[in-house]
Amino acid sequence: MDKKKVERFEDLIAWQKSRELTRKIYQLTEEEKFAKDFGLKNQIQRASVSVMSNIAEGFERFRPNEFHQFLSIAKGSCAEVRSQLYVAFDIGYLQENDFNELKKTTEELSKVINGLRSYIEQKKS
Repeated sequence: MDKKKVERFEDLIAWQKSRELTRKIYQLTEEEKFAKDFGLKNQIQRASVSVMSNIAEGFERFRPNEFHQFLSIAKGSCAEVRSQLYVAFDIGYLQENDFNELKKTTEELSKVINGLRSYIEQKKS
Protein backbone atom coordinates (compact mmCIF):
# COMPACT_ATOMS: atom_id res chain seq x y z
CA MET A 1 0.00 0.00 0.00
CA ASP A 2 1.43 3.36 -1.05
CA LYS A 3 1.14 5.88 1.77
CA LYS A 4 1.37 9.55 0.93
CA LYS A 5 4.06 11.34 2.89
CA VAL A 6 2.79 14.21 5.01
CA GLU A 7 4.85 17.23 4.09
CA ARG A 8 2.42 20.08 4.73
CA PHE A 9 -0.37 20.59 7.22
CA GLU A 10 -2.78 20.50 4.27
CA ASP A 11 -1.87 16.81 3.86
CA LEU A 12 -3.21 15.96 7.32
CA ILE A 13 -6.61 14.28 7.34
CA ALA A 14 -7.37 16.04 10.61
CA TRP A 15 -6.81 19.44 8.99
CA GLN A 16 -8.82 18.49 5.90
CA LYS A 17 -11.77 17.37 8.05
CA SER A 18 -11.55 20.50 10.19
CA ARG A 19 -11.61 22.64 7.05
CA GLU A 20 -14.79 20.89 5.94
CA LEU A 21 -16.35 21.37 9.39
CA THR A 22 -15.52 25.09 9.26
CA ARG A 23 -17.09 25.43 5.81
CA LYS A 24 -20.28 23.77 7.03
CA ILE A 25 -20.40 25.94 10.16
CA TYR A 26 -20.05 29.12 8.11
CA GLN A 27 -22.79 27.97 5.73
CA LEU A 28 -25.20 27.15 8.54
CA THR A 29 -24.54 30.33 10.48
CA GLU A 30 -25.53 32.42 7.45
CA GLU A 31 -29.10 31.11 7.66
CA GLU A 32 -31.60 33.72 8.83
CA LYS A 33 -32.15 32.88 12.50
CA PHE A 34 -28.54 31.96 13.19
CA ALA A 35 -27.15 34.96 11.30
CA LYS A 36 -28.94 37.38 13.63
CA ASP A 37 -27.42 35.87 16.78
CA PHE A 38 -24.06 37.60 16.50
CA GLY A 39 -22.72 36.20 19.76
CA LEU A 40 -23.31 32.52 19.10
CA LYS A 41 -22.55 32.88 15.39
CA ASN A 42 -19.20 34.50 16.12
CA GLN A 43 -18.29 32.03 18.86
CA ILE A 44 -19.02 28.86 16.88
CA GLN A 45 -17.26 30.24 13.81
CA ARG A 46 -14.18 31.16 15.84
CA ALA A 47 -14.13 27.75 17.55
CA SER A 48 -14.30 25.92 14.22
CA VAL A 49 -11.52 28.09 12.77
CA SER A 50 -9.51 27.42 15.93
CA VAL A 51 -9.57 23.68 15.25
CA MET A 52 -7.99 23.96 11.81
CA SER A 53 -5.67 26.80 12.82
CA ASN A 54 -4.22 24.94 15.80
CA ILE A 55 -3.59 21.83 13.72
CA ALA A 56 -1.76 23.94 11.15
CA GLU A 57 0.22 25.98 13.66
CA GLY A 58 1.28 22.95 15.66
CA PHE A 59 2.41 21.10 12.55
CA GLU A 60 4.48 24.06 11.35
CA ARG A 61 6.39 24.30 14.62
CA PHE A 62 8.23 21.04 13.81
CA ARG A 63 8.49 20.02 17.44
CA PRO A 64 6.53 16.96 18.59
CA ASN A 65 5.86 18.38 22.08
CA GLU A 66 4.42 21.59 20.68
CA PHE A 67 2.45 19.80 17.99
CA HIS A 68 0.94 17.55 20.65
CA GLN A 69 -0.04 20.61 22.71
CA PHE A 70 -1.64 22.34 19.72
CA LEU A 71 -3.56 19.16 18.87
CA SER A 72 -4.89 19.15 22.43
CA ILE A 73 -6.12 22.70 21.95
CA ALA A 74 -7.67 21.76 18.59
CA LYS A 75 -9.48 18.84 20.23
CA GLY A 76 -10.81 21.18 22.91
CA SER A 77 -12.04 23.62 20.27
CA CYS A 78 -13.76 20.75 18.50
CA ALA A 79 -15.62 19.96 21.74
CA GLU A 80 -16.50 23.65 22.01
CA VAL A 81 -18.08 23.53 18.55
CA ARG A 82 -20.05 20.43 19.52
CA SER A 83 -21.30 22.10 22.71
CA GLN A 84 -22.37 25.18 20.77
CA LEU A 85 -24.22 22.97 18.30
CA TYR A 86 -26.36 21.80 21.20
CA VAL A 87 -27.20 25.42 22.03
CA ALA A 88 -28.06 26.15 18.39
CA PHE A 89 -30.25 23.05 18.20
CA ASP A 90 -31.97 23.70 21.53
CA ILE A 91 -33.00 27.22 20.55
CA GLY A 92 -34.18 26.22 17.10
CA TYR A 93 -31.37 27.44 14.86
CA LEU A 94 -30.62 23.94 13.57
CA GLN A 95 -32.87 21.25 12.24
CA GLU A 96 -32.38 17.83 13.83
CA ASN A 97 -30.78 16.32 10.72
CA ASP A 98 -28.24 19.19 10.47
CA PHE A 99 -27.51 18.93 14.18
CA ASN A 100 -26.98 15.16 14.00
CA GLU A 101 -24.74 15.44 10.93
CA LEU A 102 -22.56 18.15 12.45
CA LYS A 103 -22.43 16.43 15.84
CA LYS A 104 -21.25 13.25 14.11
CA THR A 105 -18.68 15.25 12.16
CA THR A 106 -17.27 16.78 15.35
CA GLU A 107 -17.16 13.39 17.07
CA GLU A 108 -15.29 11.85 14.13
CA LEU A 109 -12.92 14.80 13.91
CA SER A 110 -12.20 14.55 17.61
CA LYS A 111 -11.25 10.88 17.16
CA VAL A 112 -8.98 11.69 14.22
CA ILE A 113 -7.25 14.44 16.22
CA ASN A 114 -6.87 12.07 19.16
CA GLY A 115 -5.35 9.42 16.89
CA LEU A 116 -2.86 11.96 15.59
CA ARG A 117 -2.08 13.01 19.16
CA SER A 118 -1.40 9.38 20.07
CA TYR A 119 0.90 8.99 17.05
CA ILE A 120 2.81 12.14 18.01
CA GLU A 121 3.02 10.90 21.62
CA GLN A 122 4.67 7.69 20.40
CA LYS A 123 7.12 9.67 18.29
CA LYS A 124 8.06 11.79 21.32
CA SER A 125 9.12 8.69 23.26
